[in-house]
Amino acid sequence: MRPVSVWQWSPWGLLLCLLCSSCLGSPSPSTGPEKKAGSQGLRFRLAGFPRKPYEGRVEIQRAGEWGTICDDDFTLQAAHVLCRELGFTEATGWTHSAKYGPGTGRIWLDNLSCSGTEQSVTECASRGWGNSDCTHDEDAGVICKDQRLPGFSDSNVIEVEHHLQVEEVRIRPAVGWGRRPLPVTEGLVEVRLPDGWSQVCDKGWSAHNSHVVCGMLGFPSEKRVNAAFYRLLAQRQQHSFGLHGVACVGTEAHLSLCSLEFYRANDTARCPGGAPAVVSCVPGPLYAASSGQKKQQQSKPQGEARVRLKGGAHPGEGRVEVLKASTWGTVCDRKWDLHAASVVCRELGFGSAQAALSGARMGQGMGAIHLSEVRCSGQELSLWKCPHKNITAEDCSHSQDAGVRCNLPYTGAETRIRLSGGRSQHEGRVEVQIGGPGPLRWGLICGDDWGTLEAMVACRQLGLGYANHGLQETWYWDSGNITEVVMSGVRCTGTELSLDQCAHHGTHITCKRTGTRFTAGVICSETASDLLLHSALVQETAYIEDRPLHMLYCAAEENCLASSARSANWPYGHRRLLRFSSQIHNLGRADFRPKAGRHSWVWHECHGHYHSMDIFTHYDILTPNGTKVAEGHKASFCLEDTECQEDVSKRYECANFGEQGITVGCWDLYRHDIDCQWIDITDVKPGNYILQVVINPNFEVAESDFTNNAMKCNCKYDGHRIWVHNCHIGDAFSEEANRRFERYPGQTSNQII
Repeated sequence: MRPVSVWQWSPWGLLLCLLCSSCLGSPSPSTGPEKKAGSQGLRFRLAGFPRKPYEGRVEIQRAGEWGTICDDDFTLQAAHVLCRELGFTEATGWTHSAKYGPGTGRIWLDNLSCSGTEQSVTECASRGWGNSDCTHDEDAGVICKDQRLPGFSDSNVIEVEHHLQVEEVRIRPAVGWGRRPLPVTEGLVEVRLPDGWSQVCDKGWSAHNSHVVCGMLGFPSEKRVNAAFYRLLAQRQQHSFGLHGVACVGTEAHLSLCSLEFYRANDTARCPGGAPAVVSCVPGPLYAASSGQKKQQQSKPQGEARVRLKGGAHPGEGRVEVLKASTWGTVCDRKWDLHAASVVCRELGFGSAQAALSGARMGQGMGAIHLSEVRCSGQELSLWKCPHKNITAEDCSHSQDAGVRCNLPYTGAETRIRLSGGRSQHEGRVEVQIGGPGPLRWGLICGDDWGTLEAMVACRQLGLGYANHGLQETWYWDSGNITEVVMSGVRCTGTELSLDQCAHHGTHITCKRTGTRFTAGVICSETASDLLLHSALVQETAYIEDRPLHMLYCAAEENCLASSARSANWPYGHRRLLRFSSQIHNLGRADFRPKAGRHSWVWHECHGHYHSMDIFTHYDILTPNGTKVAEGHKASFCLEDTECQEDVSKRYECANFGEQGITVGCWDLYRHDIDCQWIDITDVKPGNYILQVVINPNFEVAESDFTNNAMKCNCKYDGHRIWVHNCHIGDAFSEEANRRFERYPGQTSNQII
């Protein structure tokens, strides 16, 4: 193993090295201050599994002893300094809670605080060398940019660990390899070693080992296998054993974190009397391979989900939200680690966790923060079974919301779809692969009715995140060689994992507009906006106004009144309006922008500004059984940042034909006293009703989550006054609370208006 070079060699440096007993030896016992021109006397390396060459647990050798760094107060600025010590140009991220496994030896640095511009880690503030109150469960890691500093070579950047390690694991069916439907759930355990794929000896193999392997491969649990069948089969086959002595506790997120023994190169008798280890994994509900498995899982009585993921661009990732007292809230990231993240992943039907995310990496939630300092052993069946701390609003903020990224089964869905003709890998005309009768072939999708929801599924299947746009015309992306349309009538809910799970016409292709010009295309993005209505404000500001007709000419022009207004005796008389304010927050990870560009915005003479979207919100009054009795709508009179969080600057304003939108962390306020911010209830009879508000109702603009775009309130109208109460976002309550809401509308009166 070679140390990291920490000097830029020059003739003077070489002469000094020759005069000294060791260029990179132990620090001088001198009591004078440490030199700041580099980390003299220190060696650096990246360690832990699984990892890529430019990431890992940071280890420092000082005074001949290797040790780690505690994650307390660790920041990206500290990671920048350490990555430069390791020979990389900068850091792209950092990890906490021993993501790459706990180290050993001393914890050299704690409360490390760097500005990011230091030439050496010795210039950063800390508690002092060797002074720490941490354990190795808090070891920090870094993710560096895969770009070397000039003067560093590969051989002296990272300490190379010469012992064997497991980086990849797979299940190989014992029979029919390559012909089994995906995902593969049962077969021989194989590990990838430098010489290729090898089997694992089953001597001492335990259910704990199977649990870890299944978790790595995206499955929440394991089941027993027919060992006699596989032993009989093993006698007829040749095997290459590379690993034995596997001993897992069962809570590890990766097989490499278990105790492992590898066969040596000169071992002639491998696995005497044994056979290859075999596992059988149970897929989660999303990945049940056969209808029989799906029916079996659906037949089991299941209680209401108490954990969910929000804001993730891919399946199995997102901000963790938990249900408490019929209300969803987030989890604070204090002490959040892989054990807790794996419990969440398995509870939701995925495998173990790839990453435990902190710092609201999956966007900030809104409302309650239910849990903090969650400490799981990894064996719990639910996050609620883990010890945790109930917190108050002062303990944590939504900037510390915890998230997860889970291991998923390999389904091969991304191999059945591709993009062509785009300017980048994130855009293009959609091509899908279909089979039978005859060989597999690629073809296009008819653009009829292709929209945001269908594009969302396509981007998810491609592994490219969200859809910015779903396009029905793609003539400017003509790739030339594929001209056959093989799919039409595609209609998705937006939650499917692949396009073949969406409804479509089957083998009979029907297109209203023929030709490759009118075929489906997408523009994908790793981030998206997420709009959320402040429901409490609607409840607080709702009131009735009888407004004279002579003041409603602009509103009539915008079609913001009930149809009966057309036959009114203008300009005499009045209309009865239910008015309220609406405050719309962007909680996503991308700005909300109008679908249409500025060139197509419409100037409105009455209001003196440009409309950037035809319909931005729908307002409806419904009977308890869902019949609509009154409706309103709101065009985006102007989308702008009315207010923002403390650390966010406004970017959008309507004045002077400015750019329109809502910045992440900001909100747009439509006051109750502006035109069309109402529902015309002139013709509504007294009774119990439901007030419903839906943002972005036609899915014209992509969002990471459409399930939270609707708000409902109970209303009781007596012909003169209206009581509005129990306002909540559609997914903010539990399923049972929503059933109670619809069963007993208007039975309580929290507010009199």
